[in-house]
Amino acid sequence: MIFSIKNTLMSWVMRKRIHQIELFVKYPHDVQKDWLENLISTARFTEFGRKYHFDEISSYSNFRERVPFSNYEDLSPFIERLRKGEENILWPTESKWFAKSSGTSGHRSKYIPVTKESLKDCHFKGGKDMLSLYCYNHPETQVFNGKSVIMGGSHEPSLSTNKKDGDLSAIIVDNLPFWVNIHQTPNKDIRLMNDFEKKIQQMAMITAEEDVRTISGVPSWMLVLFQKILEIKEVENISQVWPNLELYMHGGVSFAPYKNQFEKLIPKGINYLETYNASEGFFGIQDQKNSDEMLLMLDYGIFYEFIPIEEIDKQKAIPLWEVEIGKTYTLVISTNAGLWRYIIGDTIVFTCVSPYRIKINGRVGQFINAFGEELIMDNAEKAIHIACEKTLASVNEYTAGPKYMSDSNLAAHEWIFEFNNRPDDIDKFTEILDEKLKELNSDYAAKRNKNLALQKPILHIVPSGFFYKWMKSQDKLGRQFKVPRLSNNRNYLESIFKLLKTL
Repeated sequence: MIFSIKNTLMSWVMRKRIHQIELFVKYPHDVQKDWLENLISTARFTEFGRKYHFDEISSYSNFRERVPFSNYEDLSPFIERLRKGEENILWPTESKWFAKSSGTSGHRSKYIPVTKESLKDCHFKGGKDMLSLYCYNHPETQVFNGKSVIMGGSHEPSLSTNKKDGDLSAIIVDNLPFWVNIHQTPNKDIRLMNDFEKKIQQMAMITAEEDVRTISGVPSWMLVLFQKILEIKEVENISQVWPNLELYMHGGVSFAPYKNQFEKLIPKGINYLETYNASEGFFGIQDQKNSDEMLLMLDYGIFYEFIPIEEIDKQKAIPLWEVEIGKTYTLVISTNAGLWRYIIGDTIVFTCVSPYRIKINGRVGQFINAFGEELIMDNAEKAIHIACEKTLASVNEYTAGPKYMSDSNLAAHEWIFEFNNRPDDIDKFTEILDEKLKELNSDYAAKRNKNLALQKPILHIVPSGFFYKWMKSQDKLGRQFKVPRLSNNRNYLESIFKLLKTL
């Protein structure tokens, strides 16, 4: 009875937020213009604000003309000073936390500032809204009658004694209010452990004995936890361990290659909720049942701009009120963490503009265009999905890159797959993958025509667990790191082949 009352109360609290969401859905342009004004006004006396005369900016056109685009290389000198203890550089309040994410060509890791405003009004708000929208769409939910598992990361001291670096999930876990933490399992100390393999073991042992109702985390690392639980409990599937599991909240990578594995491991069936969150901010949440679209969240202290992909070299951005359905854009954000016109690197497409709904269709840096084929992640994910369907296969992880022309061989794309269910006929899988890529991408089809520029894809199959070992060899275990899907050079491929020779 107590659990039922608690669940009903929590569901009601979560659904109260829906009215505020409806307001920004109804007045999206006004909300975005208000946030731009708020951000500029708040930061006008920071070092960055004084440099670009924020006190003289009175409109979006002023802002666009005056403030340059930035990437991590541009902001890193400011961020390093923040990590050493300086303040009032990019944002007027303290930057105590820095979300550590995978690096750029010039940096092994990126350190994204997290302020109290971005933590409360963006990341925490996004976490609450996930459940608010879920409760709105599933009024019969029982998620608050049990525990929640977050497959997160860890943190460490920064360059200053009063600062901390860490995975965004660790920053969130470390700052959650007590009433949220009591619903989490295992305890905070285990969730924040630095040793990823020991953490997985401890999490599996403890959570296997709990009544878990919701789970969240990157799919690949969640599957690692599942496998460890199955080993400990000596059962065949997760439904035998968590019979009341109701919801999986996921984001960060495409879920399509993993869905078959989740359905196999959770035969009872659960609901899935896709989110678009990153170290730089929380951007989108699936707001409809059985949909792969996400509502763009407009009241999180973020002002959005969009660069049409064909204008990426010119870097000509447009505001929300000028976007078009079906066009691919690179996302640009200005935030209450002090990121200004920051090019985040993801590419999105608008599926609807009333309300504004989006789908992620790639990363600016994850593509293959070594031969003019312009292959993007969206092409790859769709082609792999069809190839798996038609060959009854399922993929755990994959990566791909170019194989350059030599005296004896034509150029090609080289793919490395780790299957859960290996196709009986690899040649058939390769043929379907190739044909689907031709259908999806006219540039790829032109290069493949009569093998003039590209021969058919070259596939390599690695044993189960290989990509885990490779990520470990790269010191990239944990939630913040994901297997790179597409690369325009052979660096990842050569690293993988090098490890394969040692096994």
